[in-house]
Amino acid sequence: MISYIKTVKLVALCLLICVFTTTCTDSQSDKDHRTVFNYNEMAGVSSLDPASANNTEVIWPVNQLYNGLVQLDDSLKLSPCIAKRWTVSEDGLTYTFVLRNDVFFHNNACFEKGKGRKVVAKDFVISFNRLYDAKVSSALSLLANIDRTEKTSYKGFLALNDSTFEIYLKEPFSAFLNVLTMKYFSVVPFEAIDFYGQDFRRNPVGTGPFKFKLWEEGTKLVLLKNENYFEFDGKNRLPYLDAVTISFVKDRETAFMELLNGKYDMLSGADAFNINEVLDKNGNLKPIYQEKFDLQKQTFLKTDYLGILVDENIDIVKKSPLRIKALRKAINYGFDRVKMVKYFRNNIGYPATAGFIPNGMPSFNQNIVKGYSYDPEKVRQLLIEAGYPEGKNLPEITLHTTDNYSEQTEFIQSQLADNHIKVKISVDKPVVLRQAVASCEYNLFKKSWVGDYADEENFMSLFYSKNFAPIGSNYTHYKNPDFDILFEKAIKEQNQVTKNTLYQQMDQMLIDDAPIVPLYYDQVIRLVHKNIIGLTTNPMNLLNLKLVKKENNHK
Repeated sequence: MISYIKTVKLVALCLLICVFTTTCTDSQSDKDHRTVFNYNEMAGVSSLDPASANNTEVIWPVNQLYNGLVQLDDSLKLSPCIAKRWTVSEDGLTYTFVLRNDVFFHNNACFEKGKGRKVVAKDFVISFNRLYDAKVSSALSLLANIDRTEKTSYKGFLALNDSTFEIYLKEPFSAFLNVLTMKYFSVVPFEAIDFYGQDFRRNPVGTGPFKFKLWEEGTKLVLLKNENYFEFDGKNRLPYLDAVTISFVKDRETAFMELLNGKYDMLSGADAFNINEVLDKNGNLKPIYQEKFDLQKQTFLKTDYLGILVDENIDIVKKSPLRIKALRKAINYGFDRVKMVKYFRNNIGYPATAGFIPNGMPSFNQNIVKGYSYDPEKVRQLLIEAGYPEGKNLPEITLHTTDNYSEQTEFIQSQLADNHIKVKISVDKPVVLRQAVASCEYNLFKKSWVGDYADEENFMSLFYSKNFAPIGSNYTHYKNPDFDILFEKAIKEQNQVTKNTLYQQMDQMLIDDAPIVPLYYDQVIRLVHKNIIGLTTNPMNLLNLKLVKKENNHK
Protein backbone atom coordinates (compact mmCIF):
# COMPACT_ATOMS: atom_id res chain seq x y z
CA MET A 1 0.00 0.00 0.00
CA ILE A 2 2.79 2.40 0.93
CA SER A 3 4.60 1.50 -2.31
CA TYR A 4 1.40 2.18 -4.30
CA ILE A 5 0.93 5.62 -2.65
CA LYS A 6 4.57 6.48 -3.33
CA THR A 7 4.11 5.48 -6.97
CA VAL A 8 0.94 7.63 -7.30
CA LYS A 9 2.71 10.61 -5.70
CA LEU A 10 5.68 10.16 -8.03
CA VAL A 11 3.45 10.02 -11.11
CA ALA A 12 1.55 13.12 -9.92
CA LEU A 13 4.81 14.96 -9.33
CA CYS A 14 6.04 14.04 -12.82
CA LEU A 15 2.76 15.22 -14.33
CA LEU A 16 2.99 18.50 -12.40
CA ILE A 17 6.57 19.04 -13.59
CA CYS A 18 5.49 18.19 -17.14
CA VAL A 19 2.55 20.63 -17.01
CA PHE A 20 4.69 23.36 -15.45
CA THR A 21 7.44 22.83 -18.03
CA THR A 22 4.93 22.78 -20.92
CA THR A 23 3.22 25.90 -19.60
CA CYS A 24 6.51 27.73 -19.27
CA THR A 25 7.60 26.56 -22.71
CA ASP A 26 4.28 27.61 -24.23
CA SER A 27 4.50 30.96 -22.50
CA GLN A 28 8.04 31.48 -23.76
CA SER A 29 6.95 30.32 -27.22
CA ASP A 30 4.09 32.82 -27.23
CA LYS A 31 6.50 35.55 -26.19
CA ASP A 32 8.94 34.59 -28.94
CA HIS A 33 6.16 34.71 -31.54
CA ARG A 34 4.87 38.15 -30.57
CA THR A 35 5.63 40.66 -33.28
CA VAL A 36 6.68 44.14 -32.21
CA PHE A 37 7.49 46.94 -34.64
CA ASN A 38 10.17 49.30 -33.29
CA TYR A 39 11.15 52.70 -34.64
CA ASN A 40 13.00 55.77 -33.39
CA GLU A 41 11.67 59.34 -33.25
CA MET A 42 14.57 61.76 -32.86
CA ALA A 43 12.35 64.78 -32.24
CA GLY A 44 10.34 63.18 -29.42
CA VAL A 45 6.57 63.25 -28.95
CA SER A 46 4.86 66.15 -27.18
CA SER A 47 1.27 64.87 -27.07
CA LEU A 48 -0.99 61.96 -28.03
CA ASP A 49 -4.07 64.15 -28.33
CA PRO A 50 -5.14 64.34 -32.01
CA ALA A 51 -6.12 67.98 -31.48
CA SER A 52 -2.37 68.64 -31.12
CA ALA A 53 -1.31 66.60 -34.17
CA ASN A 54 0.50 69.39 -36.00
CA ASN A 55 3.82 67.69 -36.76
CA THR A 56 5.02 64.31 -38.05
CA GLU A 57 6.36 63.08 -34.72
CA VAL A 58 2.88 63.42 -33.16
CA ILE A 59 0.88 62.46 -36.26
CA TRP A 60 2.55 59.05 -36.57
CA PRO A 61 1.55 57.57 -33.18
CA VAL A 62 -1.81 59.38 -33.30
CA ASN A 63 -2.50 57.64 -36.62
CA GLN A 64 -2.14 54.27 -34.89
CA LEU A 65 -4.47 55.27 -32.05
CA TYR A 66 -7.33 57.12 -33.75
CA ASN A 67 -9.63 57.18 -36.78
CA GLY A 68 -11.64 59.84 -38.54
CA LEU A 69 -14.54 59.92 -40.95
CA VAL A 70 -12.40 59.34 -44.04
CA GLN A 71 -8.85 58.31 -44.86
CA LEU A 72 -6.38 58.34 -47.75
CA ASP A 73 -4.89 55.32 -49.48
CA ASP A 74 -1.26 55.30 -50.62
CA SER A 75 -2.31 56.89 -53.93
CA LEU A 76 -3.94 59.79 -52.03
CA LYS A 77 -7.40 58.61 -52.98
CA LEU A 78 -10.18 59.17 -50.43
CA SER A 79 -11.69 56.06 -48.91
CA PRO A 80 -14.21 55.36 -46.14
CA CYS A 81 -13.12 54.96 -42.54
CA ILE A 82 -15.64 55.39 -39.70
CA ALA A 83 -17.97 56.95 -42.29
CA LYS A 84 -18.99 54.14 -44.64
CA ARG A 85 -20.42 56.60 -47.18
CA TRP A 86 -21.13 60.32 -47.63
CA THR A 87 -22.93 62.78 -49.86
CA VAL A 88 -22.35 66.43 -50.71
CA SER A 89 -25.29 68.74 -51.41
CA GLU A 90 -25.63 70.27 -54.88
CA ASP A 91 -24.59 73.70 -53.58
CA GLY A 92 -21.48 72.18 -51.97
CA LEU A 93 -22.40 73.45 -48.49
CA THR A 94 -23.74 70.37 -46.68
CA TYR A 95 -21.74 67.17 -46.13
CA THR A 96 -23.68 64.17 -44.80
CA PHE A 97 -21.82 61.14 -43.42
CA VAL A 98 -23.34 57.76 -42.59
CA LEU A 99 -21.29 56.00 -39.91
CA ARG A 100 -20.45 52.35 -39.42
CA ASN A 101 -22.15 50.73 -36.42
CA ASP A 102 -19.26 48.42 -35.47
CA VAL A 103 -16.63 50.92 -34.30
CA PHE A 104 -15.83 50.94 -30.58
CA PHE A 105 -13.51 53.02 -28.45
CA HIS A 106 -10.61 51.24 -26.75
CA ASN A 107 -11.35 49.72 -23.36
CA ASN A 108 -10.36 52.25 -20.72
CA ALA A 109 -10.99 53.23 -17.10
CA CYS A 110 -12.92 56.29 -18.28
CA PHE A 111 -15.84 54.05 -19.35
CA GLU A 112 -18.34 52.20 -17.20
CA LYS A 113 -16.76 48.90 -16.15
CA GLY A 114 -13.76 49.85 -18.28
CA LYS A 115 -15.39 48.68 -21.52
CA GLY A 116 -15.19 50.89 -24.60
CA ARG A 117 -18.56 51.87 -26.07
CA LYS A 118 -19.74 52.25 -29.66
CA VAL A 119 -18.94 55.44 -31.59
CA VAL A 120 -21.99 57.56 -32.49
CA ALA A 121 -22.46 60.75 -34.51
CA LYS A 122 -22.60 62.90 -31.38
CA ASP A 123 -18.98 61.94 -30.68
CA PHE A 124 -17.92 63.70 -33.86
CA VAL A 125 -19.90 66.81 -32.92
CA ILE A 126 -18.10 66.97 -29.57
CA SER A 127 -14.69 66.12 -31.06
CA PHE A 128 -14.92 68.77 -33.79
CA ASN A 129 -16.31 71.50 -31.53
CA ARG A 130 -13.39 70.84 -29.20
CA LEU A 131 -11.05 72.07 -31.96
CA TYR A 132 -12.37 75.63 -31.52
CA ASP A 133 -10.52 75.88 -28.20
CA ALA A 134 -7.15 77.48 -28.99
CA LYS A 135 -5.77 76.11 -25.69
CA VAL A 136 -6.47 72.58 -26.94
CA SER A 137 -5.91 72.72 -30.68
CA SER A 138 -3.93 74.48 -33.39
CA ALA A 139 -6.57 73.62 -36.02
CA LEU A 140 -8.64 76.78 -35.60
CA SER A 141 -7.83 78.18 -39.06
CA LEU A 142 -9.14 74.98 -40.66
CA LEU A 143 -12.58 75.71 -39.17
CA ALA A 144 -12.94 79.20 -40.67
CA ASN A 145 -15.35 77.97 -43.36
CA ILE A 146 -17.64 76.08 -40.96
CA ASP A 147 -21.06 77.74 -40.93
CA ARG A 148 -22.08 78.49 -37.34
CA THR A 149 -24.49 81.29 -38.21
CA GLU A 150 -28.21 81.73 -37.65
CA LYS A 151 -28.77 79.80 -40.89
CA THR A 152 -27.58 76.60 -39.17
CA SER A 153 -28.90 77.49 -35.71
CA TYR A 154 -25.28 78.35 -34.82
CA LYS A 155 -24.31 74.69 -35.17
CA GLY A 156 -21.70 73.89 -37.76
CA PHE A 157 -21.89 70.20 -36.89
CA LEU A 158 -25.03 68.18 -36.23
CA ALA A 159 -25.85 64.57 -35.24
CA LEU A 160 -29.16 63.77 -36.96
CA ASN A 161 -29.17 60.40 -35.19
CA ASP A 162 -26.57 57.93 -33.89
CA SER A 163 -25.33 57.06 -37.37
CA THR A 164 -25.78 60.31 -39.37
CA PHE A 165 -23.45 63.28 -39.02
CA GLU A 166 -23.69 66.56 -40.94
CA ILE A 167 -21.24 69.42 -41.52
CA TYR A 168 -22.25 72.84 -42.87
CA LEU A 169 -19.95 75.19 -44.79
CA LYS A 170 -20.27 78.91 -45.49
CA GLU A 171 -18.73 78.58 -48.97
CA PRO A 172 -18.10 75.61 -51.26
CA PHE A 173 -14.59 74.23 -50.68
CA SER A 174 -13.42 71.47 -53.01
CA ALA A 175 -10.54 70.42 -50.71
CA PHE A 176 -12.77 69.90 -47.66
CA LEU A 177 -12.87 66.09 -47.69
CA ASN A 178 -9.08 66.07 -47.92
CA VAL A 179 -8.93 68.40 -44.92
CA LEU A 180 -10.98 65.87 -42.94
CA THR A 181 -8.25 63.24 -43.42
CA MET A 182 -5.99 65.27 -41.09
CA LYS A 183 -5.57 63.68 -37.67
CA TYR A 184 -7.08 66.76 -35.98
CA PHE A 185 -10.45 65.43 -37.10
CA SER A 186 -10.19 62.09 -35.30
CA VAL A 187 -13.01 61.03 -33.02
CA VAL A 188 -12.40 61.07 -29.24
CA PRO A 189 -14.77 60.04 -26.42
CA PHE A 190 -16.06 62.80 -24.14
CA GLU A 191 -15.69 60.41 -21.19
CA ALA A 192 -11.90 60.40 -21.64
CA ILE A 193 -11.76 64.20 -21.93
CA ASP A 194 -13.77 64.55 -18.71
CA PHE A 195 -11.92 61.76 -16.90
CA TYR A 196 -8.34 62.81 -17.73
CA GLY A 197 -8.76 66.55 -18.25
CA GLN A 198 -5.47 68.18 -19.25
CA ASP A 199 -3.74 64.83 -18.83
CA PHE A 200 -5.61 63.41 -21.85
CA ARG A 201 -2.50 64.24 -23.91
CA ARG A 202 -0.74 61.29 -22.29
CA ASN A 203 -3.78 59.04 -21.75
CA PRO A 204 -5.15 58.63 -25.29
CA VAL A 205 -8.40 56.76 -25.93
CA GLY A 206 -9.28 56.20 -29.57
CA THR A 207 -10.65 53.62 -31.99
CA GLY A 208 -7.46 52.85 -33.94
CA PRO A 209 -5.65 49.58 -34.72
CA PHE A 210 -3.44 50.02 -31.66
CA LYS A 211 -4.24 51.09 -28.11
CA PHE A 212 -2.17 52.92 -25.55
CA LYS A 213 -0.08 50.96 -23.05
CA LEU A 214 2.85 53.01 -21.74
CA TRP A 215 4.62 56.32 -22.28
CA GLU A 216 7.85 57.18 -20.48
CA GLU A 217 8.39 60.66 -21.91
CA GLY A 218 11.77 61.01 -23.58
CA THR A 219 12.43 57.25 -23.28
CA LYS A 220 9.80 55.06 -24.92
CA LEU A 221 6.17 54.78 -26.00
CA VAL A 222 4.38 51.43 -26.21
CA LEU A 223 1.16 50.66 -28.11
CA LEU A 224 -0.60 47.28 -28.09
CA LYS A 225 -2.78 45.58 -30.69
CA ASN A 226 -6.46 46.54 -30.55
CA GLU A 227 -8.15 43.12 -30.56
CA ASN A 228 -11.50 44.73 -31.44
CA TYR A 229 -10.40 46.86 -34.39
CA PHE A 230 -13.12 47.22 -37.02
CA GLU A 231 -11.09 46.95 -40.24
CA PHE A 232 -10.34 43.63 -41.98
CA ASP A 233 -8.02 42.66 -44.84
CA GLY A 234 -10.93 40.83 -46.43
CA LYS A 235 -11.20 38.00 -43.90
CA ASN A 236 -8.62 38.67 -41.17
CA ARG A 237 -9.05 41.37 -38.57
CA LEU A 238 -6.34 44.02 -38.57
CA PRO A 239 -3.70 44.76 -37.34
CA TYR A 240 -1.23 41.87 -37.70
CA LEU A 241 1.40 43.23 -35.30
CA ASP A 242 1.09 42.63 -31.56
CA ALA A 243 2.67 45.92 -30.52
CA VAL A 244 4.51 49.05 -31.57
CA THR A 245 7.34 50.64 -29.60
CA ILE A 246 8.80 54.08 -30.23
CA SER A 247 12.19 55.19 -28.89
CA PHE A 248 13.45 58.76 -28.59
CA VAL A 249 17.20 58.61 -29.23
CA LYS A 250 18.33 62.05 -30.40
CA ASP A 251 21.76 61.10 -31.74
CA ARG A 252 21.49 59.72 -35.25
CA GLU A 253 24.75 57.72 -35.05
CA THR A 254 23.47 55.91 -31.97
CA ALA A 255 20.10 55.31 -33.63
CA PHE A 256 21.78 53.91 -36.73
CA MET A 257 23.82 51.49 -34.61
CA GLU A 258 20.59 50.33 -32.95
CA LEU A 259 19.11 49.77 -36.41
CA LEU A 260 22.16 47.70 -37.39
CA ASN A 261 21.86 45.70 -34.17
CA GLY A 262 18.20 44.95 -34.88
CA LYS A 263 16.67 46.99 -32.06
CA TYR A 264 14.86 49.19 -34.59
CA ASP A 265 12.99 47.95 -37.62
CA MET A 266 13.07 51.30 -39.43
CA LEU A 267 14.68 54.72 -39.54
CA SER A 268 12.87 57.43 -41.48
CA GLY A 269 14.04 60.72 -42.99
CA ALA A 270 17.25 62.04 -44.49
CA ASP A 271 18.19 63.52 -41.10
CA ALA A 272 17.75 60.19 -39.27
CA PHE A 273 21.02 58.71 -40.51
CA ASN A 274 24.20 59.75 -42.30
CA ILE A 275 23.19 59.65 -45.95
CA ASN A 276 26.83 59.86 -47.08
CA GLU A 277 27.57 56.70 -45.11
CA VAL A 278 24.54 54.73 -46.32
CA LEU A 279 23.82 56.02 -49.85
CA ASP A 280 25.93 56.60 -52.94
CA LYS A 281 25.69 59.87 -54.87
CA ASN A 282 22.93 58.39 -57.04
CA GLY A 283 20.76 57.85 -53.97
CA ASN A 284 21.11 54.05 -53.89
CA LEU A 285 22.05 51.86 -50.95
CA LYS A 286 25.74 51.08 -50.77
CA PRO A 287 26.44 47.33 -51.35
CA ILE A 288 27.38 46.73 -47.69
CA TYR A 289 23.78 47.47 -46.62
CA GLN A 290 21.83 45.95 -49.50
CA GLU A 291 21.40 42.49 -47.97
CA LYS A 292 20.22 43.85 -44.63
CA PHE A 293 17.87 46.71 -45.55
CA ASP A 294 15.32 47.83 -48.08
CA LEU A 295 15.53 51.48 -49.08
CA GLN A 296 12.09 53.03 -49.49
CA LYS A 297 11.89 56.25 -51.50
CA GLN A 298 8.64 57.96 -52.34
CA THR A 299 7.45 61.29 -53.67
CA PHE A 300 6.74 63.62 -50.72
CA LEU A 301 4.34 66.56 -50.78
CA LYS A 302 7.03 68.97 -49.62
CA THR A 303 8.73 71.86 -51.39
CA ASP A 304 11.96 73.44 -50.16
CA TYR A 305 12.48 76.99 -51.33
CA LEU A 306 13.96 80.42 -50.72
CA GLY A 307 11.31 83.01 -49.88
CA ILE A 308 11.67 86.64 -50.90
CA LEU A 309 9.76 89.42 -49.16
CA VAL A 310 8.19 91.50 -51.97
CA ASP A 311 5.81 93.86 -50.17
CA GLU A 312 7.07 97.40 -50.93
CA ASN A 313 4.96 98.79 -48.10
CA ILE A 314 7.55 97.29 -45.74
CA ASP A 315 10.63 99.46 -45.11
CA ILE A 316 13.24 96.71 -45.52
CA VAL A 317 11.80 95.91 -48.96
CA LYS A 318 11.91 99.55 -50.10
CA LYS A 319 15.66 99.53 -49.41
CA SER A 320 16.35 96.10 -50.90
CA PRO A 321 17.39 95.30 -54.49
CA LEU A 322 15.17 92.20 -54.19
CA ARG A 323 12.17 94.43 -54.85
CA ILE A 324 13.27 94.24 -58.52
CA LYS A 325 11.69 91.28 -60.31
CA ALA A 326 14.57 90.90 -62.79
CA LEU A 327 17.04 90.38 -59.91
CA ARG A 328 14.77 87.78 -58.28
CA LYS A 329 14.64 85.91 -61.60
CA ALA A 330 18.42 86.19 -61.98
CA ILE A 331 18.84 84.44 -58.61
CA ASN A 332 16.53 81.68 -59.83
CA TYR A 333 18.70 81.12 -62.91
CA GLY A 334 21.95 81.55 -61.01
CA PHE A 335 22.61 78.08 -59.54
CA ASP A 336 22.34 74.42 -60.55
CA ARG A 337 19.51 72.63 -58.73
CA VAL A 338 20.42 69.27 -60.31
CA LYS A 339 23.96 69.39 -58.89
CA MET A 340 22.70 70.60 -55.51
CA VAL A 341 20.30 67.66 -55.14
CA LYS A 342 22.89 65.14 -56.35
CA TYR A 343 25.90 66.26 -54.32
CA PHE A 344 24.32 67.67 -51.18
CA ARG A 345 21.29 65.38 -50.85
CA ASN A 346 22.58 62.21 -52.57
CA ASN A 347 19.70 62.49 -55.05
CA ILE A 348 17.03 62.45 -52.36
CA GLY A 349 14.31 64.56 -53.92
CA TYR A 350 13.77 66.13 -57.32
CA PRO A 351 15.26 69.43 -58.55
CA ALA A 352 12.48 72.04 -58.51
CA THR A 353 12.54 72.96 -62.20
CA ALA A 354 8.76 73.54 -62.38
CA GLY A 355 6.69 75.62 -59.93
CA PHE A 356 5.99 75.63 -56.20
CA ILE A 357 3.43 72.79 -56.33
CA PRO A 358 5.47 69.62 -55.70
CA ASN A 359 5.83 66.45 -57.69
CA GLY A 360 3.06 64.07 -56.59
CA MET A 361 0.14 66.50 -56.81
CA PRO A 362 -2.47 65.99 -59.58
CA SER A 363 -1.69 69.32 -61.26
CA PHE A 364 2.08 68.86 -61.29
CA ASN A 365 3.35 69.00 -64.88
CA GLN A 366 6.78 70.41 -65.63
CA ASN A 367 5.92 70.49 -69.35
CA ILE A 368 3.15 73.00 -68.62
CA VAL A 369 4.63 74.97 -65.70
CA LYS A 370 8.00 76.16 -66.94
CA GLY A 371 10.35 76.79 -64.06
CA TYR A 372 14.03 77.69 -63.78
CA SER A 373 17.23 75.86 -64.64
CA TYR A 374 20.86 76.95 -64.44
CA ASP A 375 21.53 79.53 -67.16
CA PRO A 376 24.44 82.00 -66.66
CA GLU A 377 23.58 83.85 -69.88
CA LYS A 378 20.07 84.64 -68.65
CA VAL A 379 21.56 85.78 -65.34
CA ARG A 380 23.81 88.18 -67.24
CA GLN A 381 20.88 89.60 -69.23
CA LEU A 382 18.64 89.95 -66.17
CA LEU A 383 21.33 91.75 -64.18
CA ILE A 384 21.54 94.30 -66.97
CA GLU A 385 17.73 94.62 -66.93
CA ALA A 386 17.79 95.07 -63.14
CA GLY A 387 20.35 97.89 -63.45
CA TYR A 388 23.33 95.91 -62.10
CA PRO A 389 25.42 94.86 -65.14
CA GLU A 390 27.92 92.19 -64.07
CA GLY A 391 26.78 92.86 -60.51
CA LYS A 392 28.17 96.41 -60.39
CA ASN A 393 26.75 98.42 -57.47
CA LEU A 394 24.63 95.44 -56.40
CA PRO A 395 24.56 95.39 -52.57
CA GLU A 396 25.37 92.16 -50.77
CA ILE A 397 22.18 90.20 -50.02
CA THR A 398 21.73 88.29 -46.74
CA LEU A 399 20.20 84.82 -46.88
CA HIS A 400 18.86 83.54 -43.55
CA THR A 401 18.89 79.79 -42.97
CA THR A 402 19.42 77.15 -40.27
CA ASP A 403 22.37 74.85 -39.66
CA ASN A 404 20.64 71.89 -41.36
CA TYR A 405 20.79 73.67 -44.71
CA SER A 406 24.16 75.44 -44.44
CA GLU A 407 25.86 73.21 -47.07
CA GLN A 408 23.06 73.74 -49.58
CA THR A 409 22.97 77.51 -49.09
CA GLU A 410 26.77 77.72 -49.29
CA PHE A 411 26.59 75.97 -52.66
CA ILE A 412 23.96 78.50 -53.83
CA GLN A 413 26.13 81.32 -52.47
CA SER A 414 29.18 80.06 -54.39
CA GLN A 415 27.37 79.71 -57.71
CA LEU A 416 25.63 83.07 -57.39
CA ALA A 417 29.02 84.66 -56.68
CA ASP A 418 30.30 83.15 -59.95
CA ASN A 419 27.43 85.01 -61.59
CA HIS A 420 28.19 88.38 -59.91
CA ILE A 421 25.49 88.13 -57.20
CA LYS A 422 27.02 88.39 -53.72
CA VAL A 423 25.17 86.63 -50.91
CA LYS A 424 25.99 86.57 -47.21
CA ILE A 425 24.68 83.62 -45.19
CA SER A 426 23.24 84.10 -41.71
CA VAL A 427 22.68 80.86 -39.76
CA ASP A 428 19.84 81.21 -37.26
CA LYS A 429 18.29 78.91 -34.72
CA PRO A 430 15.07 77.37 -36.15
CA VAL A 431 12.81 79.16 -33.67
CA VAL A 432 14.47 82.51 -34.43
CA LEU A 433 14.14 82.04 -38.18
CA ARG A 434 10.51 80.93 -37.90
CA GLN A 435 9.55 83.96 -35.82
CA ALA A 436 11.48 86.45 -37.94
CA VAL A 437 9.98 85.14 -41.19
CA ALA A 438 6.46 85.30 -39.75
CA SER A 439 7.14 88.87 -38.62
CA CYS A 440 8.46 89.94 -42.06
CA GLU A 441 11.91 90.82 -40.70
CA TYR A 442 13.99 89.09 -43.42
CA ASN A 443 14.24 89.86 -47.14
CA LEU A 444 15.54 86.41 -48.13
CA PHE A 445 15.10 83.18 -46.19
CA LYS A 446 15.26 79.39 -46.50
CA LYS A 447 11.93 77.70 -45.89
CA SER A 448 10.00 74.53 -46.69
CA TRP A 449 6.31 73.72 -46.92
CA VAL A 450 4.83 70.29 -46.21
CA GLY A 451 1.33 69.54 -47.45
CA ASP A 452 -1.10 69.23 -44.55
CA TYR A 453 -3.61 67.57 -46.87
CA ALA A 454 -3.54 66.30 -50.43
CA ASP A 455 -4.80 69.32 -52.35
CA GLU A 456 -2.94 72.09 -54.20
CA GLU A 457 -4.95 74.71 -52.29
CA ASN A 458 -2.71 73.97 -49.31
CA PHE A 459 0.34 75.13 -51.31
CA MET A 460 -1.20 78.02 -53.23
CA SER A 461 -2.73 79.50 -50.07
CA LEU A 462 0.80 80.68 -49.18
CA PHE A 463 0.48 83.29 -51.90
CA TYR A 464 -3.14 84.40 -51.49
CA SER A 465 -3.16 88.08 -50.52
CA LYS A 466 -5.67 87.60 -47.70
CA ASN A 467 -3.22 85.27 -45.95
CA PHE A 468 -0.46 87.81 -45.23
CA ALA A 469 1.83 86.86 -42.34
CA PRO A 470 1.88 87.09 -39.39
CA ILE A 471 -1.85 86.20 -39.33
CA GLY A 472 -1.57 83.82 -42.29
CA SER A 473 1.20 81.89 -44.03
CA ASN A 474 1.88 84.26 -46.95
CA TYR A 475 5.43 84.92 -45.71
CA THR A 476 6.52 86.71 -48.89
CA HIS A 477 3.53 89.11 -48.84
CA TYR A 478 2.98 88.29 -52.50
CA LYS A 479 -0.06 90.07 -53.93
CA ASN A 480 -1.40 89.57 -57.44
CA PRO A 481 -5.11 90.28 -58.12
CA ASP A 482 -5.14 87.83 -61.06
CA PHE A 483 -3.68 85.11 -58.83
CA ASP A 484 -6.34 85.81 -56.18
CA ILE A 485 -9.18 85.51 -58.72
CA LEU A 486 -7.90 82.12 -59.90
CA PHE A 487 -7.36 80.94 -56.31
CA GLU A 488 -10.92 81.81 -55.27
CA LYS A 489 -12.25 80.04 -58.34
CA ALA A 490 -10.11 76.93 -57.82
CA ILE A 491 -11.10 76.32 -54.20
CA LYS A 492 -14.75 76.06 -55.25
CA GLU A 493 -14.16 73.99 -58.37
CA GLN A 494 -15.20 70.31 -58.11
CA ASN A 495 -13.94 69.13 -61.51
CA GLN A 496 -10.37 67.87 -61.09
CA VAL A 497 -9.30 68.59 -64.68
CA THR A 498 -10.46 72.20 -64.40
CA LYS A 499 -8.78 72.52 -60.98
CA ASN A 500 -5.51 71.27 -62.44
CA THR A 501 -5.59 73.94 -65.14
CA LEU A 502 -6.32 76.71 -62.64
CA TYR A 503 -3.51 75.65 -60.30
CA GLN A 504 -1.06 75.36 -63.21
CA GLN A 505 -1.90 78.94 -64.23
CA MET A 506 -1.32 80.15 -60.66
CA ASP A 507 1.94 78.25 -60.38
CA GLN A 508 3.22 79.82 -63.60
CA MET A 509 2.35 83.28 -62.23
CA LEU A 510 4.55 82.58 -59.22
CA ILE A 511 7.43 81.56 -61.44
CA ASP A 512 7.04 84.69 -63.57
CA ASP A 513 6.76 87.06 -60.57
CA ALA A 514 9.50 85.21 -58.61
CA PRO A 515 8.60 85.85 -54.95
CA ILE A 516 10.22 82.45 -54.36
CA VAL A 517 13.21 80.39 -55.49
CA PRO A 518 12.04 76.74 -55.64
CA LEU A 519 14.92 74.42 -54.69
CA TYR A 520 13.66 70.83 -54.68
CA TYR A 521 10.61 68.65 -54.16
CA ASP A 522 11.46 66.30 -51.31
CA GLN A 523 11.13 62.53 -50.99
CA VAL A 524 10.08 60.23 -48.18
CA ILE A 525 13.07 58.01 -47.41
CA ARG A 526 13.17 55.03 -45.05
CA LEU A 527 15.68 52.34 -44.14
CA VAL A 528 13.70 49.19 -43.33
CA HIS A 529 14.85 45.73 -42.22
CA LYS A 530 14.08 43.05 -44.78
CA ASN A 531 11.93 41.05 -42.36
CA ILE A 532 9.29 43.80 -42.37
CA ILE A 533 6.48 42.99 -44.78
CA GLY A 534 3.68 45.27 -45.95
CA LEU A 535 5.15 48.62 -44.84
CA THR A 536 4.14 51.00 -47.61
CA THR A 537 4.89 54.68 -48.20
CA ASN A 538 2.71 57.53 -49.43
CA PRO A 539 3.22 61.15 -50.52
CA MET A 540 1.86 62.44 -47.18
CA ASN A 541 4.63 60.53 -45.34
CA LEU A 542 1.98 59.03 -43.08
CA LEU A 543 3.03 55.91 -41.16
CA ASN A 544 0.44 53.14 -41.55
CA LEU A 545 1.18 50.04 -39.48
CA LYS A 546 -2.17 48.21 -39.57
CA LEU A 547 -1.13 46.05 -42.58
CA VAL A 548 2.48 45.44 -41.49
CA LYS A 549 3.82 41.97 -40.70
CA LYS A 550 7.15 41.06 -39.15
CA GLU A 551 9.03 37.81 -39.71
CA ASN A 552 10.72 36.78 -36.48
CA ASN A 553 13.31 34.54 -38.11
CA HIS A 554 15.24 37.54 -39.48
CA LYS A 555 18.89 37.66 -38.49
